[in-house]
Amino acid sequence: MADKDTPQEVADKFLAKLKDSPFIMIGLEDGQHSEPMNVKTDDDQPNTLFIFSGKDNRIAAGGEAMAQFVGKGHDFFACLMGTVSEETDMATFDKLWDNRVDAWFPNGKADARLNRFDISSAELWETDVSISGRLKMLFGGTIKGEESSSHAVVDSVA
Repeated sequence: MADKDTPQEVADKFLAKLKDSPFIMIGLEDGQHSEPMNVKTDDDQPNTLFIFSGKDNRIAAGGEAMAQFVGKGHDFFACLMGTVSEETDMATFDKLWDNRVDAWFPNGKADARLNRFDISSAELWETDVSISGRLKMLFGGTIKGEESSSHAVVDSVA
């Protein structure tokens, strides 16, 4: 790649990749393991991911958290830091509720909690290795910086 993407371009690609494969590993910074969760985004609330969970789910306690994302084609990676809290706005709850969410809750909305993950910082990697870089990976050789990927450290993914 001759030109590297700007941090905002990398952030925009992250959001597109997340919409294509809306799954993250997320855990509170409390010593427990992370777990896979399905996320929702709301264009009206940038830098926030929404996660429906059971009321007794380990992230439901809220607090500082870290999440990881891997794109469908293993061509994009993200590490996100932020805070998990309960989303109390029922309009947002209803806006994000759909059949895919409903399938996880036998008693419907009564069993669910909507968590918000407010992202405070993110590190994003796009592994778009050039053709010459891919050949070097196959046959040996050192990949030069201009043949590798885009990387961004951002305070905002919106």
